[in-house]
Amino acid sequence: MRVVVVGAGEVGFNIADTLSREGNDVIVIDRDEERLKVLSDTLDVETILGSGSSPRVLKKARLEQSEMILAVTDSDETNIVACLIASAQSKVPFKIARIRAPDLNKDSIIFDREHLDIDLCINPERESVKHVINLLEYSGASEVIDFAGGRIKLIAFPIEGDCIAVGRRLRELNGMFEGHLLVASITRQSEPFVPTGKTVIEEHDTVFVFAESSTIRDVLQFFGRSTEASERIFIMGGGTTGLMLAEALEKKGIFTKIIEKRQDRCETLASALDRAVVLHGDGTSQNLLKEENIQDADYFIAVTDDEEANILGALLAKRFGAKRSISLIKKVDYTPLVSTVGIDGVMNPRHATIGAMLHYIRKGKVISATPVGDENTEAVEFVALETSKIINRPLRDIAFPEGSIVGAILRDDRVIIPSGDTVILPGDHVILVAIRSAIPAVEKLVTVSLDYF
Repeated sequence: MRVVVVGAGEVGFNIADTLSREGNDVIVIDRDEERLKVLSDTLDVETILGSGSSPRVLKKARLEQSEMILAVTDSDETNIVACLIASAQSKVPFKIARIRAPDLNKDSIIFDREHLDIDLCINPERESVKHVINLLEYSGASEVIDFAGGRIKLIAFPIEGDCIAVGRRLRELNGMFEGHLLVASITRQSEPFVPTGKTVIEEHDTVFVFAESSTIRDVLQFFGRSTEASERIFIMGGGTTGLMLAEALEKKGIFTKIIEKRQDRCETLASALDRAVVLHGDGTSQNLLKEENIQDADYFIAVTDDEEANILGALLAKRFGAKRSISLIKKVDYTPLVSTVGIDGVMNPRHATIGAMLHYIRKGKVISATPVGDENTEAVEFVALETSKIINRPLRDIAFPEGSIVGAILRDDRVIIPSGDTVILPGDHVILVAIRSAIPAVEKLVTVSLDYF
């Protein structure tokens, strides 16, 4: 597949990285020469210096020969114009734009085929807020991902020393847990792998577990994780993300304090929010945290544009008594660090963009494709078709690529957490987890020649 990526920032870099690793022909456009040099020195991609909203530059990128354009700059206007040119002049099959304006969303009429004709607009900040709300609902988890319309969840959490699972093989766990669960992936010493029934759980592992949504709290309790509801939240940062998060928390009736340095922004927040308490100050100030009784907070969520400040604020909040903390992190290199220093969760706007992109690139009847953890692992939900090689055979008889595992199945309205005897039927929704290097082999296994998406 030939793909034009407009924007070589953090999101664009990671999209280009994902695509190029899988053998796609990638062209990246950006105005910043230094960014492009870093990208070309690191990845096997073509780079073009210029504006992604310029017809001349897009022609130079051979847009008319491309199957997809992803416009992911920080400018909504540039992203929209790039997709508009792709639609009007080149008839590119798939057009994806990153749209950050909070009053625009994927359902806005201006993006439909009668207007701008953009196939998908992504607001990473809005998707990140949804992710945080999920974490607040399941407070013992560090990651929560929905599948099958919310019927199935993949949750992640660290294993602590007093956990009942420490020192036990995975095959023992289902006999101990009154229900059905499947450990699909384990990250150990920053390295993800797909376990087998013989794998022994160790302290400090991060495990990724599939279960039916109605049993998630039971799963967390089984592994010794908290399931308490969150009632008091501190937000550090009153930008777009902070405001969207505060509004979402207000709708849920959760008491919220939002800390913002800029006086004029505080006034904007105060007029936009009904019940949240707006504090003018620095969220990394020890005195401010103490004065505002941070020890009463169920969560401290740092969402400023300064990632180092977010990490510092989250660590200070934990030190002074906040039960849990979440930090907004855009740089993928920081993700492994966060869990080791004691921060409970990561808010990553890039995940939403990459996940949406993967949905359009993956072969087969793919419903969703979501990066997991540090993005070296991926969870894919797809529909099993009549001519697929994986149907009507027990899972143990199928030669799935090393590093992949079927984690859950939705059949009609029934959730199945599979075993080796489970048989996939045509029409089943199958959720599979695989390390990135196994994805091409997985695609070959599940792809149907007449259905290419």
